[in-house]
Amino acid sequence: MNESSKCPVCGVNREHEHKHSFLEFSLGGFLRYISLLTVPLVLGLAFMFLNYEVLAITGFIVVLLVGGGRLVATAVKELIKERAFNIELLVVVAAVGAFAIGEYAEGAVVVYLFNIAVFLEEYASDRVRRDIAALLREKPTKARVLRSVEEVLVDVEEVRPGDVVVVKPGEKIPLDGTVVKGSATVNEAPLTGESVPVEKSPSDRVYAGTICVDGVLFVRVEKKSSETLLARVIELVARARREKSSIERFIEKFSKYYTPVVLSMSAVVALAFPLIFGGDPYSWTYRALILLVISCPCALVISIPVAMVSGIVGSARNGVLVKGGKYLEHLAKVSIIALDKTGTLTKGELTLSGILPLNVNEEQLLQAAASLSQYSTHPISKVVVKEAEKRGIRLLDVENFKTIPGKGVVAKVGGEPYLMGNESLLKEYGIHLPAEYLSKLKQVGTTTAIIASSGGVLGVLGFEDELRPEAIDVIRELKKRGFKIVMLTGDREEIAEKIAGKLGIDEYFAELLPDDKVDVIEGLMGRHEKHVAMIGDGINDAPALARACVGIAMGTGTEVAIESGDIVLMKPDLKKLPYLTDLSKYTLSVVKQNVTASIMVKLTLALLAILGLVGLWVAVLVGDMGLSLAVIINSLRLSKLH
Repeated sequence: MNESSKCPVCGVNREHEHKHSFLEFSLGGFLRYISLLTVPLVLGLAFMFLNYEVLAITGFIVVLLVGGGRLVATAVKELIKERAFNIELLVVVAAVGAFAIGEYAEGAVVVYLFNIAVFLEEYASDRVRRDIAALLREKPTKARVLRSVEEVLVDVEEVRPGDVVVVKPGEKIPLDGTVVKGSATVNEAPLTGESVPVEKSPSDRVYAGTICVDGVLFVRVEKKSSETLLARVIELVARARREKSSIERFIEKFSKYYTPVVLSMSAVVALAFPLIFGGDPYSWTYRALILLVISCPCALVISIPVAMVSGIVGSARNGVLVKGGKYLEHLAKVSIIALDKTGTLTKGELTLSGILPLNVNEEQLLQAAASLSQYSTHPISKVVVKEAEKRGIRLLDVENFKTIPGKGVVAKVGGEPYLMGNESLLKEYGIHLPAEYLSKLKQVGTTTAIIASSGGVLGVLGFEDELRPEAIDVIRELKKRGFKIVMLTGDREEIAEKIAGKLGIDEYFAELLPDDKVDVIEGLMGRHEKHVAMIGDGINDAPALARACVGIAMGTGTEVAIESGDIVLMKPDLKKLPYLTDLSKYTLSVVKQNVTASIMVKLTLALLAILGLVGLWVAVLVGDMGLSLAVIINSLRLSKLH
């Protein structure tokens, strides 16, 4: 079965994607089961206190048979399936051993407490599945398709690209597409984590799972249900759950050695210590049974995946898609952050920043520039035409329009030759730019367009790629956290210098092609021990994103952005970066806390057991159930981080 055909929650198949009743972990069922153990255990302890030994032992035997029988069934199933002994079998051996040496109450308490510990472990792994199931519930199941003049309600799987669906107030948008009619406010929080609704009108893109707050939208579907952005996010979060960080892999290897070592110690304590140190063999056997229980690595094994997945799911709810725990681990070690300029630090949209007329007024200069630009598809031309329309300036008819790639445009306006472009275009037509204009070009804008006619230069228009409003504050916050900030751009040196100065960036590299950005990233990684993160728009920055220690793609959920980055900001919002760096460090800190606590408590209990200072029930209560509960609670805090 290939990966795409599997359910992202349980990994079996997609046919039962909607049938995950087990995800709502049955606390009631657990309580009913545990009551079957509680009643005979309490009665056994009461009869023991009243010196009714036979009745007390009977109660403890019931606990052993009911609770131990379930553990034995699990152990046998594991033995047949994996051909390996698991912890359930060890606990049953310990409990039976306790009964064999006359410690009936201890044996019953071990079985009772371990069943509670198993519930906690199942709850932890089930919490992960439930978080993914919560994402699954965001997927709409029905769509209102426009067929002729009628609206037909169908399953989303039946809708095909090209169909038009109708979305009414309060409904979820069923599939990805483009608005063809209507306008409405859309809540995109299920995908981007952004609580502020977004206005949507014709030609705007909308995504499955987002909510139409008001108004009615007619949406032309672009993707099938299985290919929507939401479906991709769910699939990647589920895949991230299976991705293992280096510390997870280490703990798995550690556990393989840890359990056999403790088991060997148990055998030595039971068989060799009575001969070496003397004393009651029953006492040493009891201590060996305690070591047997302590050998359970449950808390240690679940401590890392619960923390990692809790962080990943929490980030997804905040509009940040992390493709695996290893990327949070890597990001926590990053010391330098490299950012692309265009589309990342800036909006990637030019705005008119200055007008410098010569021998004409501003309106005349804009009229000439907009008339020349009306047939051009260049971004600068579009800005000029838009500005003229905004000011109500009438465009003149042009003749013999011609685009000169890399230089500008030429045409006849009112029968007279005009041109608009860079200095190279002027030189080509033998037009001289006055010296005073050369000194003022940088003041007008980072990009300039010179307008001239047969009579000479008419003036200069300046353009700038507007900085994202949050860029300055975000760079300041990242530097406060100790990161060195580097900017990469394909723009000219003077433009890069100006932007870097505005933002307070530590270092910049200008006039870079995509391959040059890869070289810069490799150079930074060499200087900073490979701990470098790259942030870009996920399209032309894809090679650099792939080469960095951690690639963070910004975008509105384009396929290229999702594929190229290790981490994806579902909304192009730099404010998510401080949150993301904090989350990575916090996650790694929680992982270290869990691992340290698990190992230290286990080793301490092992030592105390050998010295005869702890009982069998304490080993289960503290070393297994207590530890499991502690690491779960500690880990689930990560999903609440904002």
